[in-house]
Amino acid sequence: MRKSSKGFTLIELLIVIAIILIIAAIAIPNLLRSRIAANQASAVGSLRTYNTAEVTYATTYNTGFSANLTYLGPPATAGATPDSTAAGLMDNVLAPTGGTDTASKSGYAFTYSPGAPDSSGHINTFAFWADPIVRGTTGTNSYYTDESGVIRQNSNNTQASSADSPLAG
Repeated sequence: MRKSSKGFTLIELLIVIAIILIIAAIAIPNLLRSRIAANQASAVGSLRTYNTAEVTYATTYNTGFSANLTYLGPPATAGATPDSTAAGLMDNVLAPTGGTDTASKSGYAFTYSPGAPDSSGHINTFAFWADPIVRGTTGTNSYYTDESGVIRQNSNNTQASSADSPLAG
């Protein structure tokens, strides 16, 4: 009497699991690299947004650049008229409330440093840094920009500065 077997043998199941693991081993590192690339592109885009907002702020309010990031954000009350302390040039993600000069987005931490006011009280210089929150996981490059509008990159595990190479394109 021959017994009819239906289903898979243990060997067949182990082979399928091994194939799935091999595919995952190939796909996961590529997924992580693409996520890092997306975070870095977002950081560069955010620095461009900061540059544009600072130039707009300086020309709109004729006080030089902003004294902190909060000044670039929206007014506290919805529908309120923007002013020099809440210009409405960016959202609360990149311009957090509370008078802080730091923000984070897409795996990067942004730091703002306004220059010292001149004799008329105008701030004529500024600097922004974008550093990965977890270097090697959320990003590998650090970025820097200032009132020149040039975004500079450092890939050497240190904070970027005005001495680093500008981004191409």
